[in-house]
Amino acid sequence: MQELRVSMQLQFKLVDLLPLLDRSDLQVMAEAKPWGLISEVGDEGFQESVIDIIEKHFHIICLKEFFKNPMLHGPKIQALLMWNCSPAAEPSLLSCLPSLKVVANGGVGIDHLDVPYLNSLGVKVANTPGVVSDATADMAMALLLASARMVVEGHLISVDPKTTHVPQSLLGVEVTGSTLGIIGMGNIGYKVAQRSKGFDMRILYHNRNRRSVEDEQAVGASYCEKLDDLLKESDFVVVVVNLTPDTTGLISHRELSLMKPTATLVNVSRGLVVDQDALAKALKSGTIRAAALDVTHPEPLPRDHPLLSLPNVLITPHIGTNTNATIRKMVQLMVDNALAGVKGLPLPSEVKPK
Repeated sequence: MQELRVSMQLQFKLVDLLPLLDRSDLQVMAEAKPWGLISEVGDEGFQESVIDIIEKHFHIICLKEFFKNPMLHGPKIQALLMWNCSPAAEPSLLSCLPSLKVVANGGVGIDHLDVPYLNSLGVKVANTPGVVSDATADMAMALLLASARMVVEGHLISVDPKTTHVPQSLLGVEVTGSTLGIIGMGNIGYKVAQRSKGFDMRILYHNRNRRSVEDEQAVGASYCEKLDDLLKESDFVVVVVNLTPDTTGLISHRELSLMKPTATLVNVSRGLVVDQDALAKALKSGTIRAAALDVTHPEPLPRDHPLLSLPNVLITPHIGTNTNATIRKMVQLMVDNALAGVKGLPLPSEVKPK
C-alpha cells in the first residue's frame, strides 16, 4: 500500500511537469527542423491541403517573403521544394542559398533543371516517379476516350439551352479492337498499355529500349523498333516520353503525315514534344482526325493560338496528376527526398546526370 502511494505521488509530480517538458521538447524539435523554400500556397503553388505534409518536417518560407530579406533567410534554406517549376533554380536565386543541399521537384520531368550545374554546387536533385504513373495513365485514357466518343461535344449539345433534339450525326470512332501506339514505354506508358488491354486493343510501342518478353506478354504489346511503323499502323498514338533534346519536336510534319487520316494523337508528356504548328496544320487539312492534349507550350496557350479554335482538338490544362491522392503522394515523396538530402542520406528518387 505504501508503495502504491509513493508511485501515485511520483505520477502526480510528473504530470505537473509535463507542460514544461512538452514546451521544451517542442521548442527543441522546432529548432531542429530544417528550412525549405517554396513558391507559394494557393492556385499557383502548393495546395493548402498538402502543406501539413511539408510543415511536419520543415519550416517553410514562400518566395515572396524570402525576397523581402534574402540576406536573412538565404543561409537558413537547405531544401528547395519545387512545384510547377517554381521556384526556378536559377543562378540568381541559387547564389542566395549558400546552405542549399537538395532540390526536390514535384513531378517526373526535370527538363527545367540543370542537374549537372546543381550537382557542381553540391546540390542533389530528386523527382517523384512512380507515384504519378497511375493518375497520368488514367488521364491518357480519359483523353483518348473523350476524343474518340466526342464526349465534350455531346455535353455541350446536351446543356445548350437551344437544343431541341439530339443530332444523329455526332458519330465517334470505335476504341474497342482498335490499334494503340504508345511512344515511350516507361512506367506511365506501361500502365496505359495495361488499361488498353481491357479494351481489347492491339498494342504497339516504341521505346529507346525494348521491354522484357514477360512485360510484353503481360499486356499483349508488340515492339516497333522504328517509330514510323507504329505511326503508320495506329488508330490512336499516345505520347508518354520525357522532354529531352532528342524528343523535342519528336512529332512534327513528317511524323503526322505518316499517321492514318482517321488517327488521333494523345499527348500527356510535354508540349514541346509535339510541333504545335505542324499539328494545327495537320488537323486543319485532315491529315489526322483529332488530337487530345493535356500539355501544350506554353501553358496556357496564347488566347489567339490556332489550336484553340479547331473543333477536332481537346485540350486540358496539364492535370494528369491532379487527384487528391496523387498530389499527396507526390508531396510526401518530395519531403522524403528533401529530408534525405538535408541529412546526407541517399535520396529515394535522386536524378543523376546523364
